Amino acid sequence: MNKRPTLENRKFTSDSVEKKIAEVSEFIEDKKLAGLFENCFPNSLDTAINFSIENGEPDTFVITGDISAMWLRDSSAQVWPYLSLAPEDKKLKEMVRGVINRQTKCILLDPYANAFSNDQVRGEWSNDLTEMKNGLHERKWEIDSLCYPVRLAYAYWKTTEDSSCFSSDWQLAAKLIVKTFKEQQRKTDRGMYKFGRVTAWSTDTVPGNGYGNPVNPVGLIVSIFRPSDDATIFPFLVPSNYFAVVTLKMIAQIFTAIFNDNEFASECLAMASEIEKALKEYAVTGHLHFGNIFAYELDGFGNKLFMDDANIPSLLSLPYLDCCSLEDTVYQNTRKFVLSKFNPYFFKGKVAEGIGSPHTLINKIWTISIIMRAMTSADDEEIIQCLNYLTVSHAGTGFMHESFEKDEADDYTRNWFAWANSLFGELIVKLYNDNPALLKQKFNNYKAL
Repeated sequence: MNKRPTLENRKFTSDSVEKKIAEVSEFIEDKKLAGLFENCFPNSLDTAINFSIENGEPDTFVITGDISAMWLRDSSAQVWPYLSLAPEDKKLKEMVRGVINRQTKCILLDPYANAFSNDQVRGEWSNDLTEMKNGLHERKWEIDSLCYPVRLAYAYWKTTEDSSCFSSDWQLAAKLIVKTFKEQQRKTDRGMYKFGRVTAWSTDTVPGNGYGNPVNPVGLIVSIFRPSDDATIFPFLVPSNYFAVVTLKMIAQIFTAIFNDNEFASECLAMASEIEKALKEYAVTGHLHFGNIFAYELDGFGNKLFMDDANIPSLLSLPYLDCCSLEDTVYQNTRKFVLSKFNPYFFKGKVAEGIGSPHTLINKIWTISIIMRAMTSADDEEIIQCLNYLTVSHAGTGFMHESFEKDEADDYTRNWFAWANSLFGELIVKLYNDNPALLKQKFNNYKAL
């Protein structure tokens, strides 16, 4: 089931990645699963990487797949599974550093944008009712768009012990991230950002004349859009605020160790503490059936939305992003909720079960939700069943999709969605390292968990 481009048509190659593919694939007992891994793990390298040297520095533009634009979130996640191999592979290491360099440029261009073009022309969303600039693909303000690049740079530094990614421009970008977070706490006014789009798709534009629904400024950060690129209902998006806490602590550590700037580090830690305190007060709330759980969104006035979306950061993904421990009681209660019929975007069908998104309406299960369920599980049977779902839901394409219809795998969205492929590869490598016995199973049947 090899669906990779021929060697001469691959965008980027890495000897260490090829070695890992061969090593893991040979170990996997189920050849369908092995074939998926062989296709998915290198998919971003094969198809999405545009690497060059600009002014003596690596520069890597990463398209998201079937959309020729670079999302800060997706590009970080797409190269994340290769980080562990970077110390032994100079070429791979330079490629990842190039992603960090390009993301730095993007943030400095506009910290409110979520997606960027690889040139200075205006893209398909140039007529959006916001401050569009040349070089922007889309300008949807999502907290996680500024968190993912910090996560990637921090992990690159810790994994490779190379601090060269922390340039003077990166320092400026990090300060701009914190400035943007503070603006969107909206303590004195609504800030400079607003967004509108002429569309019949309600989640693609923003209420409140582009500012979103009102919030009570309690210290949390407004995220006008979710990581699904859908507009929030209550603008304090809980999983993204937890991700911001982790991000601010990483920035503080970097500024202390690399820039010897304890004052700014203290500012970051104080903001992280403020957000953490507000989350404890407002985000944890009693549910009729599950006890204390995390709400998905809130507004600070007491209104809360109970759901989860497949896109990461999600409530399900909080331990994966180091926002809480897997054993946390509130998280475990929340996990039971989001994987139940009481989450309006949890779907169960003939093919699989999993979390979807308003982005793809009802009855569409997102592959990344199944992968994330396995990534955050300590239950071998649950992980095995998730692997079952993944092996029967790719519709014979050999790749992960954005979503598929719960009763019919051939009805799917996005044939080329590199983030899902990378996350699947990350899961398989994680199991190979931490729980290899699970890769000696056969995976071919649906069974409700």
